Amino acid sequence: MKYYSLKHQSPDVDFREATISGQAPDGGLYFPRSVNSLNTDFIHNLKHTSDEAICYEVIRHYVGTCIPDQVLKDIVAETIDFPIPLTQVNDHIFSLELFHGPTLAFKDVGARFMSRCLGYFARSTNREVTVLVATSGDTGGAVASGFAGVPGVNVVILYPSGKVSKVQEQQLTTFGGNVKALEVKGNFDDCQQMVKKAFLDEALKAKLFLTSANSINVARWLPQQFYYFLALKQWREAAPPVICVPSGNFGNICAGMLAFRSGLPVSHFIAACNANDTVPHFMQTGKYEARKAVATISNAMDVGDPSNFIRILELFHDAKPDLHEILTSVSVTDEKTKEVIRQVYQQYQYLLDPHGAVAYAALDSYHSENPERKGIILETAHPIKFLDVVEPIIGSNIPVPESIRHIMDKPRHSTVISNHYEALQQELLQL
Repeated sequence: MKYYSLKHQSPDVDFREATISGQAPDGGLYFPRSVNSLNTDFIHNLKHTSDEAICYEVIRHYVGTCIPDQVLKDIVAETIDFPIPLTQVNDHIFSLELFHGPTLAFKDVGARFMSRCLGYFARSTNREVTVLVATSGDTGGAVASGFAGVPGVNVVILYPSGKVSKVQEQQLTTFGGNVKALEVKGNFDDCQQMVKKAFLDEALKAKLFLTSANSINVARWLPQQFYYFLALKQWREAAPPVICVPSGNFGNICAGMLAFRSGLPVSHFIAACNANDTVPHFMQTGKYEARKAVATISNAMDVGDPSNFIRILELFHDAKPDLHEILTSVSVTDEKTKEVIRQVYQQYQYLLDPHGAVAYAALDSYHSENPERKGIILETAHPIKFLDVVEPIIGSNIPVPESIRHIMDKPRHSTVISNHYEALQQELLQL
């Protein structure tokens, strides 16, 4: 399998090079030369196939010969060694719970897969690899957990000051060791732009072996297909589901749409956004206008210029069905998000986090206009990660999972820097 840059100014590379580089030399995102085309027997037999076998079959096309089969099977097994249950909320909405991993967020899947791939590749590299990542909330903790203690790998995480929850900040700042946290005086888009500039800095790249662990990296993005297939394995309805994804940087829903193009039966996708409505605006007008990120209670989705949307456009370039036939994108206010958390908790005794609540609001609205269609929301994080938002809404305390309890009193280790690239450059040159 070869990968090409979406800016078309760099040579094709294999999975190993795309993973290690993170971004093409011309600044473009890597994209696979071909989409995995899964046969109908495989799709029809999902219910009778092990989770590990499903995920291996989904990913091996994209890895090619860069990782031996048995090593890849082991990586896949370690990636998904926690439950990913599909839970019914009411008669028309089901919740795919992606918060049962070590950091209680969906990004555990991509971070665990990438860390193990990069750890394998690092064995044949004489230089230490520096993983550089920007986070709007959950990516940082998942990457820190996935890479902590991995030999030959250093991790630098940028996060926006005051714009991640207390639990999220604890998860990404308490590891120490090979994990360094940088608290940026700005928003997530500032963090993301600083990371992108670092990958174009030739002087910096001459000193450091840089790669990214954001969803711009194919090893983070591609394995997110896994849980869409595992959701369909558990789906018991006759018609294919509508799948609604809380969307910020659009890597997650892009992975789902890649799974769809590979043969996974889905009737429609909904990209549920908060007040950061760049993509809903594009879907309505055909004009893509990057905007300054707005802070909301669903902070992991506070992205004004989503990097991965260009991959969705590439995926459906000259493709049938047309993008507008398979994708709807809507914006949900904080007020509606709070209302949904309260309503669903009281009516169905199901507790949503603010991101899952955005997805629920969007899917419920879609269902009211399409009552024959049932669907799945992606519940991307445990509500405990947003207890300061959720507890006042429901009027009670959220039980604290053991995996969170042990980190809450740990001392944080982070360095505050400005949102100017030179501040990041200085920190990296000191590694």
